[in-house]
Amino acid sequence: MLSDGDQKDRFAALAKAVADRRDQLAFRQLFDHFAPRLNYWLHRRGLPNEEAEEIVQEVMTVLWHRAGLYDSSRSSLSTWLFRIARNRHIDLQRRQRTRMIDGKEPLLQIDDVPGMETMLESEEREAKVREALTRIPGEQMELVRASFFLGYSHSEIAACTGLPLGTVKSRIRLAFEHLRKALDGHDRLSP
Repeated sequence: MLSDGDQKDRFAALAKAVADRRDQLAFRQLFDHFAPRLNYWLHRRGLPNEEAEEIVQEVMTVLWHRAGLYDSSRSSLSTWLFRIARNRHIDLQRRQRTRMIDGKEPLLQIDDVPGMETMLESEEREAKVREALTRIPGEQMELVRASFFLGYSHSEIAACTGLPLGTVKSRIRLAFEHLRKALDGHDRLSP
C-alpha cells in the first residue's frame, strides 16, 4: 500500500501523463480512483444520482482537457478535482434557484414593447460595447470571457488557469475599468 505522499506523487505523475501525452491508461486509473469518491461526496451533499454523475463527468472532462493546468506544487490532484466538483455543485444550485423564479411575478412582467427609437439606441449601445471589448488586454479578456460568456465562477477560473483567486478578480476588475474608459462619455456599465 502506498503512503499518502507516494499516492499524491503517483496521481500527479498520472495527471502529467494525461496532460503531456493524452495517456488514456493514466486517465482511466485516475477516473477509476476519483469518480466513485467524487460521486459519493456529491451524494453526501444531497445530490440525486443523475446530477452527481453529471458533475463527476464534467470534473473528469476538465481533467482530460485541462490536466496541464493542474500544478502539483500548489495542491494535490484530489484537492484540485474536489474543488472543481464543489464549484460545479455551487453553480448547479445557483441554476436551480434561478429556475424557481415565478414568471408571473409583477416585477418580471413587460409593460410594453420598446419602440423603434429605443431599439436603435440599444443597438448603438451594443455596438459601442462590442468595440470597447476589443480594447481590453488579451489576458483580461480571456478571464472576462470565461466568467461572463462561459459562466465560470471566479474560483473555477482560478482552478483551471492556476492563477490565484485574487489575481483573477483583479484582472476582471481591471477589464471593467478598461471598458469604462473606452465607453467614457457613453452609457456606463456596472460590473
